[in-house]
Amino acid sequence: MNEQHADTGEVKLDPTAPKRVIDYSLRRRATLADLEEGRVSLGEVCDADRYLVRAAEYHGHVSEELCPVCRKENLVTVKWVYEESLGDASGSARTAEEIEELARTHDEFTVHVVEVCRSCKWNHLIESYDVGWPAGLSAKIRRANALRGQA
Repeated sequence: MNEQHADTGEVKLDPTAPKRVIDYSLRRRATLADLEEGRVSLGEVCDADRYLVRAAEYHGHVSEELCPVCRKENLVTVKWVYEESLGDASGSARTAEEIEELARTHDEFTVHVVEVCRSCKWNHLIESYDVGWPAGLSAKIRRANALRGQA
């Protein structure tokens, strides 16, 4: 979270603090209700592709919540990063630690948090948010740090 110093009013930016958080829990609840009422099929909601399932295995975090569809295993949350300036990292699954490191060294980018069941292939976007430095600031910070290292 960005903090403001009480005496000076100076704002200390934290590039790892989530900004513009969007919670998709209402949409998730509606999707599950649609499934229960037969308005959508199992195949429409249990459609995780092999890349998402593989990302869940290697980059995911097992949650405390049981899959709401098959109830066979706990859901796994996977975080995906998106922003052209990330280069090859954009569109890839990342651990929380990797996202924090990217946030400290890059301008703002979006993180999508997806829950997935490795058994039945249920998946749903549960949250998205932005992290990183305000546009253009990461390059200025890197230049300033480089100059300090030379002095």
